[in-house]
Amino acid sequence: MKDMVSLARLDGMAQAELCARGEVSAAELFDACLARIDALNPLLRSVVTVAREPTRPAKPGPFSGVPFLVKDATPWPGMRWSMGSRLFAANVAQQQTPYGRQLDESGLVCVGKSATSEFGLIGSTETLLEGVTHNPWNLAHSATGSSGGSAVAVAAGLVPLAHANDGGGSIRIPASACGLFGFKPSRGLTVSASFASSDFGDMTSDHCISRSVRDSALFLSITEDRSRGAPVGFVRDPIARKLRIATWTRTVMGSEPEPAVRRAYDEAVALLTELGHEVEPIAPPAFDGPALGDAFFLVSGAAIAGVVELVDRTRDIPVQSDELEPFTWALVDTFLARGPDALPQSRAVFARAVHTYHEATRGYDVVLTPTIATEPWPIGHLSPVLGREELLRRTARAVGYTPIQNIAGCPGMSVPLHFPDGGLPIGTHFAAAPGADALLLGLAYQLEQARPWKDRWAPYSIPALRP
Repeated sequence: MKDMVSLARLDGMAQAELCARGEVSAAELFDACLARIDALNPLLRSVVTVAREPTRPAKPGPFSGVPFLVKDATPWPGMRWSMGSRLFAANVAQQQTPYGRQLDESGLVCVGKSATSEFGLIGSTETLLEGVTHNPWNLAHSATGSSGGSAVAVAAGLVPLAHANDGGGSIRIPASACGLFGFKPSRGLTVSASFASSDFGDMTSDHCISRSVRDSALFLSITEDRSRGAPVGFVRDPIARKLRIATWTRTVMGSEPEPAVRRAYDEAVALLTELGHEVEPIAPPAFDGPALGDAFFLVSGAAIAGVVELVDRTRDIPVQSDELEPFTWALVDTFLARGPDALPQSRAVFARAVHTYHEATRGYDVVLTPTIATEPWPIGHLSPVLGREELLRRTARAVGYTPIQNIAGCPGMSVPLHFPDGGLPIGTHFAAAPGADALLLGLAYQLEQARPWKDRWAPYSIPALRP
């Protein structure tokens, strides 16, 4: 058996290969993973529920025996499903989703649930239910969100990969902050990971956060909805042609990124040029930023208002004020105050933004921007107890690039290309047209070869603390 530290250095495919060759058993992989969680999770607080024993034997498959985490926004049978909310603190999932069934069939073994902001609404993984999830690169800083628990667990070497989902950047932003690869698939590419539907849910894509591109590519291949036409399949190789890449730095709100983010962006442009791609600065899409931000959070509020209404119908007392965080209530109240035209108006804003985005990027293979406009923020900067207006203002400053891909249904990815000395990682964002997931993954392989990141470990990670 390999020790828990040497296993922590391996990606999921490498762990599965060891298991397939009989050099380590699925039980040993699971136990080593538990040991890593026990050693470091009390400090980082990335895992909110731990399965002390596998719920079932690992099935044969490409990831057979590999331990992973499921984001607590998503159900997994027999495990607590709180969605980061005190309202569901004691909720235990009973049924498996189609998405979960395909993960199970791949041989992945769920070892627990990862932390999320309440209902995935805030870009920092700190809740009144679970507390704060700390960034392993700097414990005073946020892991961002909402998939911060998954990103921290992978960055710390607790698991080789972790499920996550993304409704406005919630895979890509934590991947950027934690020095990892974060891919968001095209809308509708994968099978359903939910039991309910809403406008916000329709913008949300499920996938994973990983250390290696190949783990992400394999994860995508096993979760594809193969009834929708020709599948992407398992993308294995770097792209072999020159790409035409459009690029800009201005956020949807019209501001420019912080200097450290600009340096990371400039390095990425230089690398792409060195690799032979045609990188062309263009005028950013002329979005109505305030209207787009307002519509995004109205849609979010509508989804949570639906949850509150459902709970109110199924129990004797209505949802109480202390069962949801202040920001969550503010979104619900704002949506309800807008009346029945709120959702149709938000959809119209989205439609105009999508048209603007596609017109601006027509003729290009890829769009390059920063992932976030600021360096990863300190804990408390996006706290759920802040007032609604202040929290929205801070979010708009930082999260100015990623939500449009959710609205437009495009694939996007944050690639960890910049690791400043003494600072936190800063990812670079790439997007493509809906359905061009294979193209993006091919570019990711090329970037991974050119600037390898697999051996860059956070200071508070198993390999860094126990070399």
